[in-house]
Amino acid sequence: MTATDYEIVLSPFVLALVGLCVGSFLNVVIHRLPLMLERGWKRDSAEMLGVEVDLGQPITLALPRSRCPSCGHQICWYENIPVASWLWLRGRCSACRAPISARYPLVELFTALLFGLVGWRVGAQPVALLWCAFAAVLIALAGIDWDTTLLPDSLTLPLLWAGLVASALGWTIALPQAVWGAVVGYLSLWTIYWVFKLATGKEGMGFGDFKLLAALGAWLGLKMILPIVLAASLIGAVVGIAMKFAASLREGRYVPFGPFLAGAGIVVMLAGQQRVLGWLGWA
Repeated sequence: MTATDYEIVLSPFVLALVGLCVGSFLNVVIHRLPLMLERGWKRDSAEMLGVEVDLGQPITLALPRSRCPSCGHQICWYENIPVASWLWLRGRCSACRAPISARYPLVELFTALLFGLVGWRVGAQPVALLWCAFAAVLIALAGIDWDTTLLPDSLTLPLLWAGLVASALGWTIALPQAVWGAVVGYLSLWTIYWVFKLATGKEGMGFGDFKLLAALGAWLGLKMILPIVLAASLIGAVVGIAMKFAASLREGRYVPFGPFLAGAGIVVMLAGQQRVLGWLGWA
């Protein structure tokens, strides 16, 4: 492809359109991946105990086709067009008129916005697709963690290894920065976890948070670990306090940390290392 072809195919506008479609798929991942994991755990437990368990119809990211959870109406292709279908249906099922969560079009719009911003930030070059994929995985992880307090290894570990491989191939940051970013990212939260647990006897976070920060370090580098943690902690504290006053904290009275780590990682990616360090007065 010529430079002109890249400028067209990888323009912010085209990437935003791709982001709409990817966002629709991310909604499926956010909803179904935890269900797939739960079924896997039940199956493994049943095998170890030597008992049979009815898991019902198999679920994958592709099958069965999407249905209304209220009436079972199978979603037609024209009812599954990103954002447009939700607006056309006025946020309700075409069969039973049950409400459809506004989160579906919001995820699609947010993904489109991020993809467009990546195209603007990185420019019309193939590595923009790599950073779009990075952003997409973070959106999926944030949604899953917010809903279930899970950060699946099936997403965090591939994200970590992809960051290291991309660095080794010279597509992102220098390899030493990626390796040390992953190491320090994991060990920093691992240390905080054990200090808190030894001091209080409680678990302050999950192991998925360690792996997510390690993955962010692999993509963004050692110098970005502290800014990410600081930003995620500050925003998480503000949101947690607001939810406490609104009496909307879930059982256990906690807020998952993963969505704020993912959000901070996205901000750092779009801002760039030098600008982030400048904000902190470290440049």
